[in-house]
Amino acid sequence: MIRNVVGSVLALAGATAAVWSPFRAWYDGRHGRDYAIGELFTGITDAKADLAGSILLPFAFAALLTLVGVVLRSRPLVALAGLVVLGFTVLWMVRVGQAEGSLAVGPDGAGLGDGVANALGGGVLLLLGALVMSGRHPRRHRVDVPPGPHRPAPEPAPEPPPADAPWAETRTYDVPDGPPARDPEGKNPPPGS
Repeated sequence: MIRNVVGSVLALAGATAAVWSPFRAWYDGRHGRDYAIGELFTGITDAKADLAGSILLPFAFAALLTLVGVVLRSRPLVALAGLVVLGFTVLWMVRVGQAEGSLAVGPDGAGLGDGVANALGGGVLLLLGALVMSGRHPRRHRVDVPPGPHRPAPEPAPEPPPADAPWAETRTYDVPDGPPARDPEGKNPPPGS
């Protein structure tokens, strides 16, 4: 239970960081929401994308996968969301590296920005959340199966001893300080006599 709670918190934090990342600077002060999703497959240009067709789209999809995975306690869905975030971030880094010639991290907002760090950190948090979660455990039901050709019938329980057996009746004696007194009727003599 606790593992599911901790894993869910990590996963939700990762999804939040991933969705927030396109609204931060990604490269040379340009925000992630300015990169069109199609540019990740064709090449980066200077054209500004609309919000619905930007890199925000796969991150919003990953956040939706995360929510469904947390509600269903599904480790594979949360891990898939983490892979989506990391995959699109790495693909973006490859395309920007091809367009710029290299990736750089510089002072004053030059080079890689904190939006990329948010996306990478969010993807890692999603994967950690999937690892920490214990997931669902299948409920097992016991079903009594009648005996068949491959299953022998259970052996019957042994019968209780008859009531006239010598060990069936037990008597108790009050022993003050000495040996027990003889039974006046002589039915139960003390041991050793």
